[in-house]
Amino acid sequence: MLTEVWATGRRPTRDELQERRALGERAAEAGHSLRALVRQHLDATRAWWPGTPGTADSVLAAVSQAVDAFAEGYERAQQLSVRQEEAARREFIDDLLYGRSDLGRLAERAERFGLVLSSAHAVAVAEGPEAYADTHPVTRRVETALIARFGNRRILLATKNGQLICIAPGDQDEVLVFFAQQARAATEAGRVAIGRPQPGAGGVVHSYEEALNALQLAQRLALHEPVVRAAELLVYPVLTRDRQAMADLVLSALGPLRGARGGAEPLLRTLEVYFDSGCVAAEAARRLALSVRALTYRLERIHELTGANPAEPMHRYTLQTAVIGARLLDWPAKEL
Repeated sequence: MLTEVWATGRRPTRDELQERRALGERAAEAGHSLRALVRQHLDATRAWWPGTPGTADSVLAAVSQAVDAFAEGYERAQQLSVRQEEAARREFIDDLLYGRSDLGRLAERAERFGLVLSSAHAVAVAEGPEAYADTHPVTRRVETALIARFGNRRILLATKNGQLICIAPGDQDEVLVFFAQQARAATEAGRVAIGRPQPGAGGVVHSYEEALNALQLAQRLALHEPVVRAAELLVYPVLTRDRQAMADLVLSALGPLRGARGGAEPLLRTLEVYFDSGCVAAEAARRLALSVRALTYRLERIHELTGANPAEPMHRYTLQTAVIGARLLDWPAKEL
C-alpha cells in the first residue's frame, strides 16, 4: 500500500482502511498492547522508507490514516469487551444477591470476580440521599478507597437498587467497617447496615437480606446509629414473627392512648424517649424539650389511660415491648 501511495500520491482506499480496522479488532481480542502495535507500524514504515522516490507527505498521511483505522478497530473491540464484561458482572451480581442461579455454577463464576463462595461472607449495604450506579462518582470514590487500603483482598463492591453493596470474607470485619466509614463520608452521612457472616454459596444472599432488613428496622425504629448490625437487631424480627400476637399487644397496651387529646402519637413518643433514656425523667425531658414536671404529667396520663405504670418493672417491660411493636407495625399511622 505504501509503495503505491509513494508512487501515485493516492490515499488509502476504503477497503484498505476497513482491513486495518479488522486487524485492530483481532489484535485487541488477542490481547496485544496497542502501544506496541503502533510502534511496529511506525517501525515498518521506517524500514520501508529508504531508497524510494516520491514525497514524504503522502506516505506520512497514508500511515496516519492506516494507524488511525487500526486503533479505531482496536478500541471498538475493547469497548465491546468492556460492555460484555459489565453485562456478565451485572448478571452475576443479580444472581448472587437473589440466589437465582445453580449454586455450583455460581461458585465457579464467583472466582472470576475474586470471591471464593466455599468460605463465609458478610455483606454491608449503604444508602444515601440519591440512587447510586456502578459509574457514579460516589461508587468510584468508595471503590478507590477500598483498593488503596486493602489491595487485592477478595472484596467485591457493587450497586443494587441504588444502594452501595460491599461483599467481604466473613473473617474480615475490618473491611466492612472501613466500607461503612467511606460510604458515609461519600454519601453525606447516609446509613449503613452490616449482615452477619454466613457460610457457603448461599451465604451471601442471606447476609445481604439481613443487611436490607436491618436498614428497614433502623428506619422504622428511628434509630440514631449511622451504622447498624443485623446481629444487634435480632430481637426485633423475633418480636414480629407472630404479627397478630404483636398487634394484639399493641392495641391492648397502647390502644387507650388514642383517647388522649392530640391522639396516641405524642404519648407514644414520650414512652419511646423515656425508655431510650434509661427511664431517667430528667434526661427524657431534655430530649423532648419539656420540663420534668410536664414529662411527669404525661407519664401519669399514660398510667391513667392504660392502667400500666411506666415506673414499675413489670408494667415497664410490657409497655416497652408494645412501643417497639408499634414502631415495627407503624401504629398508629396504620390501623392494625
